[in-house]
Amino acid sequence: MIIDAHCHIYPPEIIRDAERIARKERYFARLIEGKVHRWSTAEDVVRQMDEDGIDQSWIFGFAFADLGLCSLCNDYVIDAVGKYGDRFAGLAVVPPLARGADEEILRCRTQGLVGVGELFPQGQNFDITDVRQTWRLAGMLHELNMFLLLHSAEPVGHDYPGKGTVGPKEAAELCLHHPELCVLFAHFGGGLWLYELMPEMRLALSNAYYDSAAWPWLYSPDVLPAMVSAGVQGKILYGSDFPILTLSRYEQLLRQCGLPGEIEERFLSRNALSLLHGRDALRNDAPRA
Repeated sequence: MIIDAHCHIYPPEIIRDAERIARKERYFARLIEGKVHRWSTAEDVVRQMDEDGIDQSWIFGFAFADLGLCSLCNDYVIDAVGKYGDRFAGLAVVPPLARGADEEILRCRTQGLVGVGELFPQGQNFDITDVRQTWRLAGMLHELNMFLLLHSAEPVGHDYPGKGTVGPKEAAELCLHHPELCVLFAHFGGGLWLYELMPEMRLALSNAYYDSAAWPWLYSPDVLPAMVSAGVQGKILYGSDFPILTLSRYEQLLRQCGLPGEIEERFLSRNALSLLHGRDALRNDAPRA
């Protein structure tokens, strides 16, 4: 079984009007003007799933600063989940500080969406280190049994469109403030997993997970064995960052890792199932602080 935990889709209206929208949404403009950007619809995801043998994809729209545009994306995700059933799990996008964001999250939850994200703190003027800005979102997601997918990036290395300023320090602070919140950090959490080797941070990051989105462009194959050595093998999820990357690139890296089949199985599906259907059931076996 394979679950892809990181797939972007765009309503046809967003694709059609992208140039006009980009004039007001600077972060969106920065991303779509990047040389690796591609558009994808729900049908594009399904076709790629059929080609790659993927059983389920977690889909979400673009996290705009404008709530109305987010709602349009959410409607599209809700429709896709309704059309394709268990092949999709859907996430909602909202600007967390906008008036009406709470109501939009609740609406999406009642329509079957399972999480919120991928949020872009820099693009939505949302400071995840400020508990005054995060408490309402964290509390609501906890009450609704939803998880948060948050963009994060490594604080060193090359720059790229949308890299942003949320790295391990900021991500850790969010988890310290909200131990009740389940957070899936994109792009391996920008290296946040390394700090689980610190006993106090292992405890603080109990509800943190890490997806592999953009792995082929960021790290060598050695990153996955290193994460296993750090004891977080039960918290790493396969995420392709479709449509800019597909499974074949990750399969090449997995072959070079030489990890046991049980670890690959966790990475490709079991850890995602753990997050969705009982976060602690398949958590890694390393001792807790």
